[in-house]
Amino acid sequence: MDDEVVSRRKLRGKAAPPSGPVTPAEPLTGVQPLVMRRSRRGWIVALLLVLAAVGGAFWLHPIQVHQQGSQRGAGRFRGGGDLAQPVAVAPVAQADIPIVLEALGTVTSLSTVTVRSQVSGQITAIGFSEGQMVKKGDFLAQIDDRTLNASLHQLQGQLQHDQALLADAKLDLDRDLKLTSNAVTQQAVDLQRATVQSDEGTVMSDQAQIEGMQVNIANSHITAPTDGRIGLRLVDQGNYVTPGDSTGIAVIARMQPISVLFSLPEDSLAQVLEQTPGNPALKASLFDRNDTKQVAEGTLQTIDNQIDPTTGTVKLRAVFPNVDGALYPNQFVNVHLLVRTLTGVSILPNAAIQHGAPGTFVYQLNDDSTVSVKTVSLGPGNATVTQLLSGLAPDAKVVIDGVDRLKDGAKVTVPDNGAAPISGAASPAPPQAAGAGSAAAGAPAANPGNPPATSSGQGAGSIGHDSAGEGTAASGDASGHKHHRHNRRDGGGGAGNGGDSGESR
Repeated sequence: MDDEVVSRRKLRGKAAPPSGPVTPAEPLTGVQPLVMRRSRRGWIVALLLVLAAVGGAFWLHPIQVHQQGSQRGAGRFRGGGDLAQPVAVAPVAQADIPIVLEALGTVTSLSTVTVRSQVSGQITAIGFSEGQMVKKGDFLAQIDDRTLNASLHQLQGQLQHDQALLADAKLDLDRDLKLTSNAVTQQAVDLQRATVQSDEGTVMSDQAQIEGMQVNIANSHITAPTDGRIGLRLVDQGNYVTPGDSTGIAVIARMQPISVLFSLPEDSLAQVLEQTPGNPALKASLFDRNDTKQVAEGTLQTIDNQIDPTTGTVKLRAVFPNVDGALYPNQFVNVHLLVRTLTGVSILPNAAIQHGAPGTFVYQLNDDSTVSVKTVSLGPGNATVTQLLSGLAPDAKVVIDGVDRLKDGAKVTVPDNGAAPISGAASPAPPQAAGAGSAAAGAPAANPGNPPATSSGQGAGSIGHDSAGEGTAASGDASGHKHHRHNRRDGGGGAGNGGDSGESR
């Protein structure tokens, strides 16, 4: 242990630096690395500060430019400054407005009969083809009736036997009545009279059994119970059928005429009831599933006698001739019920109608290329136009596209093709102008697949069908009626779509 301690002290003494002054020839190995590290660290810090300053300058510059551009853009949308906004206008016109109620309907047959066997037996013959149009009384199928005929013959023989017994009993009664009272007692006469009545009852029972068997034999020869179109064959020849079969042999549905069941809101029932006393046959038009192609025309037949409390609607039935056979039972259709027609009234396109703090208003185009806010009073309308009661002159022009970027007194410019005529009244628009020339479709530059509506999100649906009880959007067709589903998809953002179209120009 002592040797180890002495050796450690010697090593420490050798490693200690000399106590005398250091000569310049000796290198300072412990100081130079420390100075170099401090110098390098200072350069790195300076470089990072320079890069941070440059990055901050580039970061702040685009924000200022973006803010300036946003302020300029906000000024455009507020209608401020001297920049005129391009808009599309339409004049206040005089026309007829058809008041149409639209609803979803289902085609139903006036008579649907499932042909079933009324007797048990094997089918020996099939007398119809699948999909055939049949008349009442046409032969459809035959069931083996040999057993039934044998039973009929047996009953007929029993009837003849009972008739013979009845005849003999009547003869005995006549002989007893002719004899004197001393030869035959009154008790014997009464007994013979009862025997005659019993035999008469037996004969009547035999006749009833024969008639029932004849009915069964007639039922084995199956005929069509009504006119209509027969469906798919449910049994084949050789199958054994019974009256308890649930499927039956075939189904016959009456196709001409055919009816359509549809429902209307209870708020619209008053409009229909007002017209039915004087004109019970209201005109009803059917359109396909997409509500674009008319497939049939008919008349309103009846109204249900109660309102469904769960849905608040009432059912109606319309009848259609269906001469071409285009309507099939359970087919989904769109019903357009023409309630009445307003003749010679002032009309406004629904795209021009706005709702806000002033109430119901429009932007009127002035002679100095500015617009003014005009409150208006409206009447009933359809999916495209609405009756104008007051608030505008007959020759006034209203803005129908670009209304979301306007305010009272804003400057506007109307392109050469920006004035659109009002369509969707009584006279149908031509096919080439249905999408771009109608007032409800907006400016010609607007997207026809996404027609502009009003800035309040109601537009054509709530105004045009306020009296109809359901909303429809302003996507035009040739008849002036619109697809009611478009309002559910686009009604809330119609104005925004119109603004995008105007800004792209």
